[in-house]
Amino acid sequence: MGAGDGAGEGSGKGGLCPGLLWAVLWFLIFWFLGWPIAFFIAWLYVFLLPFSACIEPLKGVCDAILKVVQLPLTCIENMIAMKPLCG
Repeated sequence: MGAGDGAGEGSGKGGLCPGLLWAVLWFLIFWFLGWPIAFFIAWLYVFLLPFSACIEPLKGVCDAILKVVQLPLTCIENMIAMKPLCG
């Protein structure tokens, strides 16, 4: 017992800490950027959506606006997955 050179893998929770930091950062982005921006832009999406049935180029604009409206969902999914901000 105790024989070895110490090169094995540990079973500690040290790998969890960076993930928690990323989760906190994603929550702050959600709270201060994602939610307010999506809330502000949602009225524009709702206003333009019926017109996109008649005006074909407006569909691309509505799709882009929808991605902005879904920004809170993206932030929370990344927070739960503890994904890094870049990469």
